[in-house]
Amino acid sequence: MILPAPRGLRSPQLREERFEMLRTVDSVQPLRDWAASFERRVDGRIVPHFDPAEAGVDARVLFVLEAPGPMTNALTRSGSGFISVDDDDPTAANLWKARDAAGLHDGFLVWNIVPWYLGPASVKPKAGEIAEGAEALREVMSLLPLLEFVVLSGRYAQRGWRTFVDPAGSSHVRVVDTWHPGPQAMAQVGKRDELEADLRAVVDVLSAD
Repeated sequence: MILPAPRGLRSPQLREERFEMLRTVDSVQPLRDWAASFERRVDGRIVPHFDPAEAGVDARVLFVLEAPGPMTNALTRSGSGFISVDDDDPTAANLWKARDAAGLHDGFLVWNIVPWYLGPASVKPKAGEIAEGAEALREVMSLLPLLEFVVLSGRYAQRGWRTFVDPAGSSHVRVVDTWHPGPQAMAQVGKRDELEADLRAVVDVLSAD
């Protein structure tokens, strides 16, 4: 499901529709069950849901960002409860625009190197949190049989991958390093264009397969 503009999950009605999809869309059920199990293991931490409007276990491209932002937290008045390009925040909007410009309209899934909510965007992951999140990422990837690309957005995702997820560089998936779509990076000259170019390169390979 591709919305015509970013920040769609600012709509309470659309958030309700996504929660209904979370209960009914087959491709997200293994991920929903995994996230619920993981949240029980990390008692007291908030783990947002995978977006059922994305590819679920049929994903060919996995975006790995840093950590869930405040607008993913369903315990706040306007938080969505989802990790999604449709979230109502600048980072999600920038990723939505880059993905749209690249023509990556299906087969994608968004997640984070640290999958639980850390607090305000200024709170950055610690090394131990990245290590724990990397183990969770390996579990998520085991549920994605069609996965071809992992797009590592920003230095925390890149560090987590190379230190804890795949230090030997032996993964069967193609790995793409790119900029984090946060407003600070995207405000710098050329970085938005580079992010879009990296995603276009992914689309070109997928289209050729």
